Amino acid sequence: MSVIPEIQAFADELTAIRQDFHAHPELGFEETRTSGIVRDQLRAYGVDEVHEGLAGTGVVGIIKGNGGGNRCVGLRADMDALPIEEASGVAFASTNAGCMHACGHDGHTTMLLGAARYLAQTRDFDGSVVLIFQPAEEGLGGARQMIADGLFDKFPCDEIYGMHNDPNSEPGVVSVTPGPAMAGASFFDITIRGTGSHAAMPHQSKDPIVIGTALVQQLQSIASRNTPPTKAVVLSVTKFIAGSAYNVVPDQAVVSGTIRYFHDDVIALVESRMRALCAGLAQAYDIEISVELRNVFDVLVNDADLSNAYVSAAADIVGGDLARVSVAQATVSEDFADMLKVVPGAYCLLGHAGNVPLHSASYVFDDAILPVGASVYARIVETRLARGGVVSGA
Repeated sequence: MSVIPEIQAFADELTAIRQDFHAHPELGFEETRTSGIVRDQLRAYGVDEVHEGLAGTGVVGIIKGNGGGNRCVGLRADMDALPIEEASGVAFASTNAGCMHACGHDGHTTMLLGAARYLAQTRDFDGSVVLIFQPAEEGLGGARQMIADGLFDKFPCDEIYGMHNDPNSEPGVVSVTPGPAMAGASFFDITIRGTGSHAAMPHQSKDPIVIGTALVQQLQSIASRNTPPTKAVVLSVTKFIAGSAYNVVPDQAVVSGTIRYFHDDVIALVESRMRALCAGLAQAYDIEISVELRNVFDVLVNDADLSNAYVSAAADIVGGDLARVSVAQATVSEDFADMLKVVPGAYCLLGHAGNVPLHSASYVFDDAILPVGASVYARIVETRLARGGVVSGA
């Protein structure tokens, strides 16, 4: 492990920043305190330009290298927390009820701040770096909103890189999957409008609970019987909302969940089958069923050449044995995918200690990887914007 010495020197300060973020989490598009700290830190580090307001709470910083040049590399981190009541037991646990950094975005933001501090001090590169601190990654469309607000029109990038902590991997491992790496996702809400009745006289009802349970079973047959087994898809029903009393058959039920996919033809087939199943049940039971499907995440596709460049740069920090090109695809989703649709780049996973999964109320981020992640961010800039116009790591 060869963490950049200048970054290792202020690792304790990074830990303090990260733990402060953790104690004061904010949900998507509400990251006013977090973005204010990011803004102030960037200015204190001597970042050339600091811009606020994209997607409401987004922050963008610009650092210009000493070597001149017009090429630009983007680095992105997300800032939002999750609506989870923390149960980690750490001394710096969330002070905001029902809100927790259970996905490590506090760490991502801090690692990018660490890279910004080092790059603003050294500037040993040609061209410029665009530091993107994004709000609302957790299913709220923060990346899409930043892009709609003119992110890449105002701050053009030739390539872009992101990072996510990974408690499921060995500490210090940096892995990148070239090509489709993380699943796209659509969310769905299916509303079943039946007829209510007294629970003692259910024959007078058109019971949406009975119809809804039948629908849940039929939805599972789409993946097992309609989609090709060589093309992964995950359809999960995660909510079934109906009823309010023991002695009342309700008149409505809502079935909700997600679809995860890697192929456009698969998601089109799944959505078509869902609508067909709902239409069939509506006709069979003489009721109304409405289906709302909305794409929330695109498939995250890493550029093959830039994936290799990212792994090569990471190897300078963590060593060649821990920097890996992977073939593993993840069925979780990440809205950095939207940025990669506009600008080529790559997204890596950084392993750390701990065995509690992401999005758990007991999740604990490993602060030991803060200088590691910051160094990987810094090194990809130094290799891709190498002095003298020689791009290394391609």
